[in-house]
Formats: sequence, C-alpha cells, structure tokens
Amino acid sequence: MLRQALLAVSRSARAERVISTSPLTRDVVRRYVADDIARTVAELTRRGLLVTVDHLGEDVHDRAQAEGAVRAYLELLRVLPEGADVSVKLTALGLRLSEQLALDNAATICESAALRGITLTLDAEEHDTIPGLHSIHTTLRKEHPGVGVVVQAYLRDSAERCVKLDGARVRLCKGAYTAPGAYTSAADIDRSYARCLRVLMGGTGYPMVATHDPRLIGIAATLAVLEGRDHHGFEYQMLYGVRPDEQERLAAQGARMRVYVPYGADWYAYLMRRLAERPANLAFFARSLLSRG
Repeated sequence: MLRQALLAVSRSARAERVISTSPLTRDVVRRYVADDIARTVAELTRRGLLVTVDHLGEDVHDRAQAEGAVRAYLELLRVLPEGADVSVKLTALGLRLSEQLALDNAATICESAALRGITLTLDAEEHDTIPGLHSIHTTLRKEHPGVGVVVQAYLRDSAERCVKLDGARVRLCKGAYTAPGAYTSAADIDRSYARCLRVLMGGTGYPMVATHDPRLIGIAATLAVLEGRDHHGFEYQMLYGVRPDEQERLAAQGARMRVYVPYGADWYAYLMRRLAERPANLAFFARSLLSRG
C-alpha cells in the first residue's frame, strides 16, 4: 500500500510542487543527487569507485526536448573518465513519440561514448516501455555489443529475460515501478532476484548486481565463486549517497563497485521512486532531514 502511494506521489504535479520547493528537501536531495557532476565523478574515481551517470529526465513531449537530452549526454561524456558508464532512459530520448527516434538518439550517444571508452546502459522505466526497451537494445547491440540493459526482478518473466540476454551486459535491480501481475511482496521479489542472479552468473554475459541488500550481495559473491568468475567478471552497483561505507569496503576488497550517480534539476520522480522501491527508506530520509534541521 505504501509503495503504491509513493509511486502515485511520484507522478503528482501538485506533490512535486510542494516537495521540491521545501528548503529541507533541497538539502537532502544534494546527498543523493550530484550537484557538480564533474567534481562528484572525480571524487568517486579518486576513491577507487566506478561510476554510471544518469542525466535526470524522462517522458519528453516533443523532439526538441529529446534532442536536448542527447546534447546533455554528449556534454556529459566530455567530463567522464574512460571506463565510466552512462545510464539512459529511452523516454527521455523520445520513446513515447517514436521508437525509431529513441533508437537514433541512443545510437548517437553510443557512438560518441564508444570513442571515449565509455559504455551505455539502457535504464528501466514503466512496464509499457519494456517492449521498446528490449527492441532498441537488440538493435543497438548489433553495432555496439557492449550496450547494457536493465532487468527488473519484480517482473515475473525476469529470469526468462535473463536467459534471452545471455552474452549481454545486464544490470539486475529489484524494480521501482508497478506492472500488472508483477511480484509485490519483498520475499517474492528477493527470490526472483536470486533466480536471476543464478542465470546471469552461470551465463556468458556481464552481470551488474544493482542492490544494497546485504543478503543478495552475499548470494552474488557466492555464485561468482561457484561459477568461476573473478572480480573482473561482474560488478556491484549502488546508488550515490546510499551505503557509501559498503561501497568503499567492496572496492577495497578488489570488487568492481560502480556508483549510480544521478544529476540534473529533474530529480523529483527519481527520489520518490527510490522511496517506493524500499519504503523503509522513508525513515532513512527522515533522519537525513532531521539531521539537517
């Protein structure tokens, strides 16, 4: 119930106006959304962490906005180090206007990223965008085999999807949206996540384990050993501002630890979905607000 309410709030223009104009909210946002992206990336890199950067924004309404998103990513690529990744939402590139438009825009970013030794990962969105997401991913991989894609464990076909994506870079997350027939209980989502991990670790692709859950991180580490994967055969991913000590601990052990760094003014929906993904985070964010108050 709380998760559904938070997702509804994430789509409310009225709630966005109230929350985004609060001075306390802005202080908290700075902890989880990068202000100066070049400085933030440089600091994370100095600490031995990898990055994937998301220029916040989605659901554009016209081609001009989609072109603006492409320009933002091309500018972003200039400040990222080799080995970095960018996370891209296809609705920001015009998917709801035209699948071909989104494909062309994603290809433009891929081509520029490849010249700089940077990868691109197609990010998860609402369930109705999934067919377009995987269609575009399949097409892009023909020219850019390193392009990654997200699988959300809350979807019932997630393990089957992982089988079909054998050989690809796959970011596995629990999921922060809703979908008809999807898993809703934490236990079911965790079991689905573990099934997906077994498929990905036993396959020929590159698993990106996107979770803050200590138990699932432990399962991933065990499966990697059982399947003969060394530290270069997979990576962990966590959100900027969440469990930074654990991020550094994993990196210090030699693991590839990538931090998902969002930036930009369009942060509201992102922040609300993070709360919906794990409603227990409400207390975490509330403590952040109080500590700033």
